Amino acid sequence: MASSISASISMNSLRQHSPKLAILFPSISQINNNNINPFFSSKFSYENFKTSKNLNLTLPLRKPFTTTAFSGNNNKSGHQASSDPRPTKVQELYVYEINERDRCSPAYLRLSQREMNALGDLVPFSNKLYSGDLQKRLGITAGLCILIQHVPEKKGDRYEASYSFYFGDYGHLSVQGPYLTYEDSWLAVTGGTGAFEGVYGKVKLQQLVFPYKLFYTFYLQGIKDLPPELVFKPVTPSTAVEPSPAAKACEPHAVIPNFTD
Repeated sequence: MASSISASISMNSLRQHSPKLAILFPSISQINNNNINPFFSSKFSYENFKTSKNLNLTLPLRKPFTTTAFSGNNNKSGHQASSDPRPTKVQELYVYEINERDRCSPAYLRLSQREMNALGDLVPFSNKLYSGDLQKRLGITAGLCILIQHVPEKKGDRYEASYSFYFGDYGHLSVQGPYLTYEDSWLAVTGGTGAFEGVYGKVKLQQLVFPYKLFYTFYLQGIKDLPPELVFKPVTPSTAVEPSPAAKACEPHAVIPNFTD
């Protein structure tokens, strides 16, 4: 009731200030006196709308409706921030993994309890790591392979591998992916520490003499320039490659600082 009275008072005030509005919207008393229904009277509608052609009424323009996609990052500057500020330059790193049969590696854990290699068998391993030119001892590899499939027609196995490459004071690299004993394979570089902090990329694994000689070509991104001591021109991979005698003996000039043993 109170809202109806308030609306009536407001409308009467508008009529007093604007005779043109009074023509379009007669008061309740006028409607009652003339028995006019403003919604169903053709006379009222015709006269009012006829008169309204001469009215100069300005209606506010509706602002266009826009939508904004929700984002957890409210970037007020309007510029999309880079999703990854790390360097995208690709750097190559070459290393040899050599099993010199002096680390009791690999250890084959036949969890499948079958005579033939089968799903579930585990193979922890750790081998020595040499520079691509075979002149320096870099450190070791350490990790685990899980047997996924025995492939008799290729006389080998498919493993899922997760392991790391240790480079003394320069930190380490971690990789994960397929480890094939019968052909080359590619693994993902999943992270690192020290000079390799923030790294990502991939690595090509070449089986030279399984499981004794392997050659790796890393394609690294997300890091600063590699330390000069880790940049070498590699010896062409072959079954005959051998580390230099000085590197094998870990002589001071043939190792990197605090190499991992």
